[in-house]
Amino acid sequence: MIIFNAILVGLKEVWAHKFRSLLTMLGIILGVASLVGMAALVKGMENGMKETMIALGGADKVLLQDEDVPTWQEHLADQAPGRTMRDAEALRVGAPLIKIVSPEMELDDAFITRGNRFFSPSECNGVTSAALEVNLHTLQYGRFFTARDEAIAANVCVIGTGIRDALFGTPEEAGSEIVPLGETIYINSQPFVIVGMFTPYESESDRLQRQARQRNPEASQQVGPDRRRGWGRGGNWAFYLKNNMVYMPMQTMWLRFRAAGTSTNSVPDPRLSSLELKVKDVEKLEEALQQARNILMITHNGIEDFSFRTQENQVENINTQIRNARLSGGILASISLIVGGIGIMNIMLASINERVREIGICKAVGASGPAIFLQILIESVVISLLGAAAGIAASFGLVELLKIATPTQNTPVIQTFIVGLAVCSSICVGVLAGFFPAWKASRFNPIQALRYE
Repeated sequence: MIIFNAILVGLKEVWAHKFRSLLTMLGIILGVASLVGMAALVKGMENGMKETMIALGGADKVLLQDEDVPTWQEHLADQAPGRTMRDAEALRVGAPLIKIVSPEMELDDAFITRGNRFFSPSECNGVTSAALEVNLHTLQYGRFFTARDEAIAANVCVIGTGIRDALFGTPEEAGSEIVPLGETIYINSQPFVIVGMFTPYESESDRLQRQARQRNPEASQQVGPDRRRGWGRGGNWAFYLKNNMVYMPMQTMWLRFRAAGTSTNSVPDPRLSSLELKVKDVEKLEEALQQARNILMITHNGIEDFSFRTQENQVENINTQIRNARLSGGILASISLIVGGIGIMNIMLASINERVREIGICKAVGASGPAIFLQILIESVVISLLGAAAGIAASFGLVELLKIATPTQNTPVIQTFIVGLAVCSSICVGVLAGFFPAWKASRFNPIQALRYE
């Protein structure tokens, strides 16, 4: 009951000096708003980075890439075989810590036509069925390549929805879903039949925006010139790449396109454009890479013309960036809260100077020093809590502004934990800021206080 009365007295003091109290709380408001807003922005960045990493295959994906031979092997440079199907087969058979081996042959400068429509895909690759799991692809319609397609080098392909939209039109334009299975398209002037189409890939924020547009098409119409939020195509280049790629059987790529650039013996170029791996256990990544290296040194005749690129480095970079952003935001918010605490202490000292006679009367009628101390301390905490409430309200408006200014895949996300932390920090600031004024008021001599003019 005593605490409740103290809170009421604190609220009355704030209301009696509204403008002064608002200026006092301004530091707390800015500190809380900056803490919640910065944390929301950092969380959005973290979500966007992790979405991109997952879209590219996840943390257990490893890329085997070509490298210049080391200095001590320069005399063997012309004998370096590069990545070939021999490597893929050897890794598949002899590396038990490697779960999946996905060889790929890429068609450079690929172009796809259908009628008078033309499109340049992000990637046009000859692959095996392992590419689905390595690159985390899922089929929405149709099928992937069969063993027969591979054996006869069939002119079949699986496309992303971006290619469908470019060559056949978007579902929004047609008013219904477009499924181009069985249709013929031309890849570098060669006919290919579409046998499958991937699921459309999008970030979580893009999915929510699309659902909002579907629920209320009129409200979602953009006012003003067309613009894209964020860098890249569609705001997230990883999803763009996956939506605009086309796959064909490895054998088809090898015979239809690689043979064209070979010498007179008509033997297609056996080198791979990419060789991607997935390890069974990320915790045993180093062991898996050493195992793969031992096998490749045999298939490459002892020439070390390769290296491994892992997603592990990307995970470390993400964690470092997030840690630095949180540290910077925490420092800025802490400075604002400290400034707010100084303001509260200043106003509480001014307040007790105005209420010296009042405190003297309270002590004269029996109020104890600890009771006076508690009263002033609670008033300080009330001011800081009101500032925290206003700061949290302001942070929601700040986050809405950040949503407009940031790329869609980095949409800020307010965290309940951070809101709670901001409130607790405000309480601590209120206690620390009110401690000295409360201590000073509790030590007033009642006789001297009653004589105070």
